[in-house]
Amino acid sequence: MLTDERLLRTCLGHFATGVTVVTCDVDGAPHGATVNAFTAVSLDPALVLVSLHRRSKAGRHLAGGPEGRPFTVNVLGEDQKDLAEHFAGRRTAAPPRWAPRPPTGLAPRLAGSLATLACTPWAAYDGGDHVLVVGRVEEAGYREGGRPLVFYEGELRGL
Repeated sequence: MLTDERLLRTCLGHFATGVTVVTCDVDGAPHGATVNAFTAVSLDPALVLVSLHRRSKAGRHLAGGPEGRPFTVNVLGEDQKDLAEHFAGRRTAAPPRWAPRPPTGLAPRLAGSLATLACTPWAAYDGGDHVLVVGRVEEAGYREGGRPLVFYEGELRGL
């Protein structure tokens, strides 16, 4: 069994991933967390998965499985590095801009995201020090002409 956490982290860092901010509503206020562990699961039904550290606020907010709260996966464009840093806990000059609240009761969305997937809770699974949260996609949208923000070797980069 591999026990060298630094080696594992370095090896995994050689896999480029997209960057998302997962948002939800907490006590009437929007909350978000930068997440690069995101993947499609199924087209029928439409399911996606995010992996959140178990002790993170987002992990605690969304870990309820079918009883959890709705969330939105906001896929970031290369022009949104400041949002990724903001929701990773780093102070940025400008506060995030939120899209108008959806009348459907789904989770808040960030303005200008490359794509958004508004989800209702489907299931949550044990993922070691992470919780794997699966959401059913209820609404989806994207903007034309954007390029993704990616995470590679510990850095946020354009494609």
